[in-house]
Amino acid sequence: MAQLIVMPQLGNTMEEGTILRWLKAEGEEVRKGEPLLEVETDKASMEVEAEADGVLLKILAPPNTTVPIRQPIAVVGALGEDFAALLSSEPQQNGASAAEAAAKAPVASATESPASVVAESGSLRISPRARRLAEEEGVPLAALEGRGTGPEGRIIERDVRAYLAAETQVSAARPPRFTPLAARLADDLGVATEVAATAPSGARVRSDDVRRHVETAQTARQEPQQDFTELPLAGMRRRIAENMVRSAFSAPHVTLVTEVDMSACSELRSRLLPEVERIYGVRLSFTDILVKAVARALEEHPRLNATLEGEVIRLHKSKNIGVAVALEEGLVVPVLKQVERLTLGQVAAQLKPLIERVRSGKFSPDDVSGGTFTITNLGPFRIDSFNPILVPGQAAILGVGRIQEKPVVRNGAIEVRACMNLCLSFDHRQVDGAPAALFLQRLCEILESPYSLLI
Repeated sequence: MAQLIVMPQLGNTMEEGTILRWLKAEGEEVRKGEPLLEVETDKASMEVEAEADGVLLKILAPPNTTVPIRQPIAVVGALGEDFAALLSSEPQQNGASAAEAAAKAPVASATESPASVVAESGSLRISPRARRLAEEEGVPLAALEGRGTGPEGRIIERDVRAYLAAETQVSAARPPRFTPLAARLADDLGVATEVAATAPSGARVRSDDVRRHVETAQTARQEPQQDFTELPLAGMRRRIAENMVRSAFSAPHVTLVTEVDMSACSELRSRLLPEVERIYGVRLSFTDILVKAVARALEEHPRLNATLEGEVIRLHKSKNIGVAVALEEGLVVPVLKQVERLTLGQVAAQLKPLIERVRSGKFSPDDVSGGTFTITNLGPFRIDSFNPILVPGQAAILGVGRIQEKPVVRNGAIEVRACMNLCLSFDHRQVDGAPAALFLQRLCEILESPYSLLI
């Protein structure tokens, strides 16, 4: 029996998803658990698995379409099965594709009285992304009232785009009007079609407009070609940009930098490498040691293991440590949960496959959510120190530089030691400088005497 495939909710905060690509074509057989399509959410892009066996009978939402959660995107059933009744039984806003919804979205009449389209600013339910798009495109919020297809009638980004698409169709129906002289001049110069395409809909085109168009075209042909390539700020890059701007401009960042002697950590790692590899089948890394050391330091300094939720600072008992992973298309932060309960070997055994899932794009929303503290390591790129930007909401993030040998004075003598910089950025709304410095000091003590991590 044919059934609808809907946009899944891949996270608690997800309101809509953008279909990046379908991994199966119409008419192709699908099996339950097989990757069916790739969806981009507000956090990451990931594959969605088929929920039933059958044939992909119809794709309702093509690639690059943004669809609200729980709205139909495809039909799966038996080969040759009639599914028209299944679609007709759905409300238009649920069963239609995003393109159809955009074409059929009603448009407020220009003759309507202002009172008929005015909405109270406090009662209009609209998502932040939809509000931002409306402001950028000059769409009055009152014109969007009653158009919401999100949860509980909330206006989401797709509704704004549907309104814009409908406005564009109405405008396209009114071709520009040429004066007799302008029409004859445009025909003589062979630019009538170009002028009509570029002139505002319904506008009255005069001969001067035609001459300006020709002059502009000639100037453009004489200009040298640009020697740069433009990349759209979209997808993961756009999400990262939005998060970074939100964090940088909402949380007052302060960064503390100190140097730690990693010689003892290097010795501990060398001693544990063969045993950890024998028991867990993975190699113990400095990142594994850092994750465990951070969790231990957070036990004594819980104000750093916190998130700001509205007007409340939430101190978390579990140490859920995020580790930033650089991908070609951007940055993803997988989260290792409840590190305080794990041994060093268990940290290594669980962190390695978690990072591999992120790099291969096979991770789940749970893999990148719930973080209470983040570590970002630029040491492999020969960076000594930097100012890491907070993950929105979190109280602190630790930046890690490279390990390099340096001459150090100890007990009046110069020795060569393996040293590394730690850069702690913290949200001054949630924690002050002294507690943050004490946490960093304690972390250094743990790393310089790392055998305590085995207790």
